[in-house]
Amino acid sequence: MVDKDDAKDLIDRARRWLAEDPDPDTRAELAALLGAEDLDALRDRFAGLLRFGTAGLRGELGAGPSRMNRAVVIRAAAGLAAFLREHGKGDGLVVVGYDARHKSADFARDTAAVLTGAGLRAAVLPRPLPTPVLAFAIGHLGAVAGVEVTASHNPPRDNGYKVYLGFGYPEPGEGAGSQIVAPADAEIAAGIEAVDALAEVPRAEDGWTVLGDDVLEAYVERAVSVLAPGSPRTARVVHTALHGVGTETVTAAFARAGFPAPVPVAEQAAPDPDFPTVAFPNPEEPGAMDLAFATARAHEGADLIVANDPDADRCAVAVPDTSADAGWRMLTGDEVGALLATHLLRRGERGVFAESIVSSTLLGTLARAAGVPHAETLTGFKWISRVPGLRYGYEEALGYCVDPEGVRDKDGITAALLVTEFASVLKEEGRTLSDALDDLAREHGLHATAQLSARVADLSLIPAAMDRLRQSPPVRLAGLTVTSADDLSLPKDGLPPTDGLRYTLGTPSPEGAGSSPEGVRGRVVVRPSGTEPKLKCYLEIVLPAGLPVPEARERATALLAELKRDVGAAAGV
Repeated sequence: MVDKDDAKDLIDRARRWLAEDPDPDTRAELAALLGAEDLDALRDRFAGLLRFGTAGLRGELGAGPSRMNRAVVIRAAAGLAAFLREHGKGDGLVVVGYDARHKSADFARDTAAVLTGAGLRAAVLPRPLPTPVLAFAIGHLGAVAGVEVTASHNPPRDNGYKVYLGFGYPEPGEGAGSQIVAPADAEIAAGIEAVDALAEVPRAEDGWTVLGDDVLEAYVERAVSVLAPGSPRTARVVHTALHGVGTETVTAAFARAGFPAPVPVAEQAAPDPDFPTVAFPNPEEPGAMDLAFATARAHEGADLIVANDPDADRCAVAVPDTSADAGWRMLTGDEVGALLATHLLRRGERGVFAESIVSSTLLGTLARAAGVPHAETLTGFKWISRVPGLRYGYEEALGYCVDPEGVRDKDGITAALLVTEFASVLKEEGRTLSDALDDLAREHGLHATAQLSARVADLSLIPAAMDRLRQSPPVRLAGLTVTSADDLSLPKDGLPPTDGLRYTLGTPSPEGAGSSPEGVRGRVVVRPSGTEPKLKCYLEIVLPAGLPVPEARERATALLAELKRDVGAAAGV
């Protein structure tokens, strides 16, 4: 039975929120719940504050402090303004971008109004555009910060709020133009919590700038510069934006580069916040690429499929494969990461090649073979972007930074250009991206990766799984001995502490070499997702160089299936 005092307190809090809510849609939602005395729904919306962290804000749209709504966004903008004033940037320029999700334009306008009211200069991108355009605009316009309103590839009911800084912090010069990291997130969160009544937040009626197409033009010009002068531009691409904002910018960039015009997946080319043709607007999700495969089958001569997620900061690639049911095969993020690295190294590019700790170990092998520096970071481009001397960075979740001087973040458009250039170079040689992957397997060993991703309704199941693994760590997985187990919540390899576990797999030889006599080895990383209610397990099997590639792929597939089963059992998911 619900305690009467608790119910009264909940209803009082909801009424206070209703009284200052600026959005008629969420006011109507909350008024209906109050009228129906739906205490469960109210408790869900008022269980706590939507937490501001290093991913900014991301959550389900709706009324109340635990949802994404205009009241929450106004407080977030006020917290950002207070942070910038505290760091001597109170008169600086902040660029605001937004995608085409529900409420994104409203959240961008509220952000500009709050920033202007706080004495900062705000400039809003001219319409819904890819996140990389916002990341580029920060440096291009000399802004002190940037805000992108997006929930990336989350479900249609979600939205989010991502913050970038145009100056180095916490270290001067470090990560300028990158997403925030600690302690900036905690400082902005403190500014948010300091807001009492919403009426206390000054909001200008006007006074901010709406940028013109010149910033998009400058981005496209910079994007095309990732290509080598005079390189082949013959590969034919089928492109899907998955109902997001990528079509216009991708089309413009491919035209400027001189590639054949991408063939659009017509049903998914225009922005649509309801994402009607997919269960989840993420190229990695089952079924998301079905329409792209169908379009490619209908257009004979297509060399590759390129897919962007809804805010176009990620890039997925598929290649023809007669053995696949669809006639096409999705490459993994690690395979695309290795192809882009190979192409850049073939071009003679130098600098640090970096990846997240959950990405394939193949990048380190390629870097060592080429004599270039290699670095590993925690998961997320907020860390990859801070690697000194970065030339190329990637993470397995389809994120690639191929032009860190232009966009110090993942960029699905420049990645699409670069992988299409590599496909064109190979096409001139009578070869394909699949042939290039086979070459890597023969020379450096087959590095096969997969993921076990457990989505939960009860968030308590995630820490329970992590505790279970810490208390009863596995000693053998997929027939391979766990030769080392790292708790990443403790300092390790110079990495900041994070909630994660890493297992290295092999069968120690008598000399203790840490790999099986056959040279088979593996790795598992387990961590909670930072943006979704998921436990993520990243799996890798490495077979030695010299094996016939078809045989190696078949064996790796079987080992990954065993590894997925054993890791799931060990974690209890």
